[in-house]
Amino acid sequence: MSLVTPRPHGRFDYSSIVDRPVHDWPDGSRLALYLALNLECFGFGHGHGAQLGGGGDPDILNHGWREHGNRVGAWRLLEMLERLGLPCTVLANALLYDEAPGLIEAFSERGDDIVAHARTNAERQDEMEDAVERKLIERTTAIFEVREGRHPRGWLGPWIAENPRTPERLVEAGYAYTLDWCHDDQPVWMRTAAGPLLAVPYPQELNDVPQIVNRGLEAPAFAGMVTDTFDFMHEECERRPLVMGIAIHPYIMGYPHRLVHLERALRHIVERADERVWLTTASAIDVHYRSLYPAPG
Repeated sequence: MSLVTPRPHGRFDYSSIVDRPVHDWPDGSRLALYLALNLECFGFGHGHGAQLGGGGDPDILNHGWREHGNRVGAWRLLEMLERLGLPCTVLANALLYDEAPGLIEAFSERGDDIVAHARTNAERQDEMEDAVERKLIERTTAIFEVREGRHPRGWLGPWIAENPRTPERLVEAGYAYTLDWCHDDQPVWMRTAAGPLLAVPYPQELNDVPQIVNRGLEAPAFAGMVTDTFDFMHEECERRPLVMGIAIHPYIMGYPHRLVHLERALRHIVERADERVWLTTASAIDVHYRSLYPAPG
């Protein structure tokens, strides 16, 4: 067996967060905080998604969990956001416009940020040939353009799964930023053969799927992670600007025994948000960052 030389991705260079220029977010704030709500759909009998429990084929057990999220949980979360006065970044599967009529629209009507999350989480881009991925991005974009009246600025791939060509395909399709690269607490300009693409930080730790589904934690622990992270970053942002994201799914957090803990954590943030905190969306972060650091030529 021979030694393997690590292959560089070439998308960006190493940069220590302590050695970068210091900037402000709008109005002199330093901590940009956004809540990402994943609204997803899956096929019945295929594309099982996150396995919340054992199931057969067709997997009616896990399908029921996900269906509950769209029929009940997402609406509870919407009411919670209204109570707290929080904006939201909705990461939406495009086919959900037909699978759950009125759901995405309810968030769009309150002015929330709608980000493209492909067509359905039953599809993975890392398994696609180039022509198939091009078609996926094209058809997804067309649905959002019709339903929202505009091209979405950002993209999150199902399962955060890319193939080596994905960043190029996103730039070619007119996307300004991606949430797929979860590697920093500040936005990072990425190189692609089609031009620059901004990576806006997306949370893998403050994310209910890896914590609750994969690691077996429960809502009190997850809520503690949210408040601890906020309190730490609220102090750290005096030294450097930061982005804090929280990612949730209605088929997990939309149940009452979890929602009460999530709301308590978010209320902690809202009540302590001072001039250092910008409660915002992923697309607003993209717009402001590129106004300070334009895309490299």
